[in-house]
Amino acid sequence: AELLLGTKASPQSVLVSFNAPYKLEKGSVFDVECRDGKTGDGAFLAVTESTNGKSLEELPSSFFLERLFDPTGRFSFYGPPTDVKVKKSTLLDNGERRMLQLTFSNLSQSTNAEIPRNAVVVATIPKGTSNALMIVASSNSSRWRKGGGESRAMEIVDSFRAVPAPKSSMKLRVKDRSNGASIDF
Repeated sequence: AELLLGTKASPQSVLVSFNAPYKLEKGSVFDVECRDGKTGDGAFLAVTESTNGKSLEELPSSFFLERLFDPTGRFSFYGPPTDVKVKKSTLLDNGERRMLQLTFSNLSQSTNAEIPRNAVVVATIPKGTSNALMIVASSNSSRWRKGGGESRAMEIVDSFRAVPAPKSSMKLRVKDRSNGASIDF
């Protein structure tokens, strides 16, 4: 996928890839997301606000969680997640990537019950940008432990790469999520 990071005044094109064993979802509520419709296991990309020049090591875990669990976040469709805990935070690849291992509960659409989930997040700040780009892979807690959810999630986040796109004289265009039109930069 090609994503635009930064601001309207200074957009930066980034090429992003990852491998997931799930179907790529399409529609107005999905950005880049792959998931298994039967189990709810899945992976998606998310972009943070500006890091204001801080490195991944300098950013608190809460910086990433605010984006993931904000009211418009993927896990907040039916209410804010509860019992959010960061189990582990690790720098990878000499500080180029940061991994967070999380547990939380979110509301089920069908039963309105809280479902415990596990997730792994890997964040990177692509060169030349000031936003952290994250991949998030998650599964419900029982499948995480006994159904291979954890190993699948680790394979997905291990495959995640984000690099600056080659410079081009082409005009950057972004899809306006409010009405499907294009915006020229």
